[in-house]
Parts: sequence; C-alpha cells; structure tokens
Amino acid sequence: MILPAIFFYIFSAVTIASAVMVIGSRNPVHSVLFLILAFVNAAGLFILLGAEFLAMILVVVYVGAVAVLFLFVVMMLDVDFVELRQGFLTYLPVGGLIGIVLLAELVLVLGGWYFVPNAPAVAAPEVASVSNTAALGQLLYTRYVYLFEIAGFVLLVAMIGAIVLTLHHKQGVKRQSIPQQNARTPATAIEVRKVESGRGL
Repeated sequence: MILPAIFFYIFSAVTIASAVMVIGSRNPVHSVLFLILAFVNAAGLFILLGAEFLAMILVVVYVGAVAVLFLFVVMMLDVDFVELRQGFLTYLPVGGLIGIVLLAELVLVLGGWYFVPNAPAVAAPEVASVSNTAALGQLLYTRYVYLFEIAGFVLLVAMIGAIVLTLHHKQGVKRQSIPQQNARTPATAIEVRKVESGRGL
C-alpha cells in the first residue's frame, strides 16, 4: 500500500503546482503547456482509482481540446514566437526540470508494473460485475442525462463563439448573398434605358 500512496502524492503535487502555474504564468503559451501537464497528472490519479476509461478520455479529449485552444490563443492574441524563441535559454532550466519530473513519473509507473506485477490496486469496487465504462455510461445517460446535454450545448456555443471571434472578413471583397439573389424580381434585376441614337450610356 506504500507504492500507491507515493504515486498519489506525486501526481497530486504536480497537478496542484501545474494548476497554480496555469493561473500565475504571464505567457498564454506557457499556461496551456502547464494545463496539459495538469491533465496528464490528473489522468494518473484516475488510473490509481481504477478509472482507466476516464484517464484515457482525459488525455485524448482534453489534451486534444487544449491543442485547439492553443490555436485559438495564437489566432486571437497574435503571439510573437520570434520573441519567445529569444528567451528560450532563460526558460530551459524550468523546462528541463518539468521534463525530469515527467520522466521520473513514467519510470516509477512502469517500474512498479515490472517489479510488482500483482500489487493490489486502489480501485473502486465493481457493482454486479459491471465494468467501469458501462457503469459510467449508465450513470451519465440515466441520472445525469440532462446535465450531460446541457454541457454539450455549452461546449457547442463556446466553439461557435470562438469561430466568430477569430473569423475576419477582408474589406473590399465582393461576396455572394443567396437571400438577396432569391429575392430579386424583374423590376429590380433589369433596368431598361432609352438611349438616343449615336450616344452611349
């Protein structure tokens, strides 16, 4: 039971520190990277609890969403990467320290599985032989189905809002308006002029 406790304290400490740095970092790019680090360590906590599906969803979905968020930040804030590359050596020790911490976590996890393959895991008890994924699906789509749909609607509105904020039209470009074309009548589409002989328009 000592090994899961050690992993719990390591993952928790790194998650809390990363969350603090997300708020405290002045550079939005660094905040996004710390947020990714927090998600990865939170996934490690889910694995300790026996919720492998939630850990996988956290890494696949949320880290992918953070990558999209990174694109929106670059598009809206116009981050100058040339200026960021100039201070690369300044932040190299901090980045190296974070990389060492991640490497140590991976080595501890893989080493624990290799040296103690039959170690008891701190997992939630299964109810009536139902798997973790099936129990989560039953809970989401029965008791919390309305909250689940509201969350999806909020994410849809946020995505549309981000697209509207980042979409810019160029001035002076002629665009096709289908409603105006459908509303045209012969009186508005055709103009008949009587031109005198020998004179142009």
